[in-house]
Amino acid sequence: RHFVGHGGDYYFKDWHAERSHVGGLLLQKAAHDIDVMHWLADSHTTEVVAMGGLTLYDQVASRADNSDELMSDWFATSHWPPLAQERLNPTIDVEDLSMMLMRMESGVYASYQQCHYTPDYWRNYTVIGTEGRIENFGDGEGGLIRLWASRSDYSPDGDTSFPILGDAGGHSDADVLTVTEFIRFVRDGAPTDTSPLGAWYAVAAGIQATDSLRHGSRPEQIPPLPDDLINYFNNNQRKQS
Repeated sequence: RHFVGHGGDYYFKDWHAERSHVGGLLLQKAAHDIDVMHWLADSHTTEVVAMGGLTLYDQVASRADNSDELMSDWFATSHWPPLAQERLNPTIDVEDLSMMLMRMESGVYASYQQCHYTPDYWRNYTVIGTEGRIENFGDGEGGLIRLWASRSDYSPDGDTSFPILGDAGGHSDADVLTVTEFIRFVRDGAPTDTSPLGAWYAVAAGIQATDSLRHGSRPEQIPPLPDDLINYFNNNQRKQS
């Protein structure tokens, strides 16, 4: 689940608020989260069902054309509560609350929730498997991942915890790792941790979930990719002879 506490400033004061530009926030915002969920599950979504709506920001009367400004010009954590926001985009037709259910190719089931008017801003993942449950508290340096690996009643601290380290720079840390890996791939043909397949699967799930949400929570299938394309990327972008 994603608590998008800065959603009013990030997505509802410019073109991000319009379907014609972004499709929906299950694509524009959630694709990153879906990608992580696919990576954690080592699989990808094949079917989705979604529900959601524009539940708050349509009630804010203050509107303005901010096209000559940047997000950094208007962003402030003092914009609270969300109904007190000002200068929202004149047109708002994307959802500010969305939920989706996913069935993955491997048989894994997953759920995802996204709210754009929470007081706090972070991502929370819970994974339940045959040997226990893990959950993160905080999604960067200073946070914790807790493990529950034995039966109990309510146990807020779990059995073990693991500090989240090496992410003090947030996006900047990830950018360095990503660019370094890409250069190794281009120069030496070194394998990459992921491929464009992962990006496609995440985007496709977000698009189909948006269609489901806007058509009465109709189940939507993710169209399969051609085998030769899958094999190409799984073979580190080398054509098989």
